[in-house]
Amino acid sequence: MTLGRFLAARTRRLAMAVRYTLAGLGHALRTERPFQEEALCLVLIVIPGAVWLGTTGVERALMVGSWLLVLVVELLNAAVERTVDRIGLERHELSGRAKDLGSAAVGVAIVLALVVWGLIVFG
Repeated sequence: MTLGRFLAARTRRLAMAVRYTLAGLGHALRTERPFQEEALCLVLIVIPGAVWLGTTGVERALMVGSWLLVLVVELLNAAVERTVDRIGLERHELSGRAKDLGSAAVGVAIVLALVVWGLIVFG
């Protein structure tokens, strides 16, 4: 394989990855209420607050990054919920636990973000 063909193949794969990423983000922004609320919080509160309260670039990055982690975990939680629902809509103890664990992961990510913010603002 020549370098040109190699780069063309990699570029196509990257373009498809970007397309899938944007499709997933678009779907989450259209249909996932918790993700919508957390993304709005990022834009309206977290980014301006980090710029105002963070004194260094590292502090600002930690403040914004900790909330971006909340969004990542929320996306994974939504994926778990969709997968469980795809398998079957009947009530099952393991399905409920899987959804509860996903929700708990989001809660832990939010606590982490609050701790990061607290340590930076009050520490």
